[in-house]
Amino acid sequence: MAAAAEVRTNAYAPYSEFHVGAAVLAGDRVFTGVNMENASYPLGMCAERNAVGAAVAAGERRIDCIAVVTDAARPTPPCGGCRQVLWEFGPDSLVVSQTTSGERVAWALEDLIPDAFGPDSFGPDPHR
Repeated sequence: MAAAAEVRTNAYAPYSEFHVGAAVLAGDRVFTGVNMENASYPLGMCAERNAVGAAVAAGERRIDCIAVVTDAARPTPPCGGCRQVLWEFGPDSLVVSQTTSGERVAWALEDLIPDAFGPDSFGPDPHR
């Protein structure tokens, strides 16, 4: 949570002013990310996906936990797109969200994205 809170101050959110920091625990290491908005709104990136990307860039392929810190009035879960990316790398992971005022909520990822589409959704692959 501390790493997510610290990195949140680096978020680039001039349009929404919704600053998000995320920290992923993977392989006993912590990888951080922030949200980055863009004048062309669809090109913005969420903090959670940026943190997962940092872990993947470092060679990790499995995440155990993600911490998210926002300045919202109540803890904010990851968006649907982030939930899907988290599922790819940590279907058994824990998601913890906290506000800057200290209110905290935790969820099992499987509770946030039931019946998720993932690597097992393709069925048997004769080329594997």
